[in-house]
Amino acid sequence: MAAFTADNAFSGFSVDDIDAAEEFYGTALGLDVERNAMGFLDLRLPSGGSILVYSKPNHTPASFTILNFPVADVDAAVDELIARGVETKIYSDEEFPSDDRGIVRGNGRGPDIAWFRDPAGNVLAVMQA
Repeated sequence: MAAFTADNAFSGFSVDDIDAAEEFYGTALGLDVERNAMGFLDLRLPSGGSILVYSKPNHTPASFTILNFPVADVDAAVDELIARGVETKIYSDEEFPSDDRGIVRGNGRGPDIAWFRDPAGNVLAVMQA
């Protein structure tokens, strides 16, 4: 028997406005979002995992991608995100050359990917699976 296991492990990240995060993750992204007893958000993933989103008064947006969404069709996913009001072209072409919708083509070196931000400025991505 091992006392330390990875069973039920989860990840978490901070935001500066829990209400804005609940609206974004629940409505704009369509995730299953629940407020827990502490007032934080539990993002329930279809795969069974969960992510804790907590409010932090001195929140600083992550300077890296905190959450990736693999999809079968990145072009269709980006079109849907844009229709929901999500901006997917967040980097200049000098940083990450992309099309007008913000999709960076992997061209055999990696997946096609588009980054976007949540209301707290954290970076997320949708990528071709």
